[in-house]
Amino acid sequence: MRTSRKAKRIRRHYGRMHKPGGLNLVSLMDIFTILVFFLMVNSSDVKVMQNTSDVPLPKSTAQQEAVESLTVQVTGNAILVQGSEVARLDGIETSDTYIAGLSEELSWRRNRWSEIPEEGLEVTIMAGRDTDYRLLRKVMQTCVDEQYRQVRLAVEGEVRNG
Repeated sequence: MRTSRKAKRIRRHYGRMHKPGGLNLVSLMDIFTILVFFLMVNSSDVKVMQNTSDVPLPKSTAQQEAVESLTVQVTGNAILVQGSEVARLDGIETSDTYIAGLSEELSWRRNRWSEIPEEGLEVTIMAGRDTDYRLLRKVMQTCVDEQYRQVRLAVEGEVRNG
């Protein structure tokens, strides 16, 4: 039996409209590729220094980002270098110009360098807001005496709105 042109057109139209839908993977892969590159580029901008709750850092509007270097931390009762205790604060005398335990640790770490740069080695000091200035000055002087002349003080960045 012959079908009319109208019946053929209806069958063609019905066949086109009732096909199972397909998923276009090319555009989906493009979106995920862009998302991956975006996250990779933006994840490297964040620099966070390890901080403990017992050292409340002073607030500052400093514009420079943190640099990875040797960390000397002055807590309530001890001095730590990279997290290990090197000196107790109750044993530090007020007349000394340097701190013996800190000096020994910095000397040991300095001797591991094959060549010391002319401008000196880098160190970051993390001390709380309430740290006595004389103690902080002793820590800095001990660092300078042991060839750690690029001394940085860690601060907490202050957020400014507009």
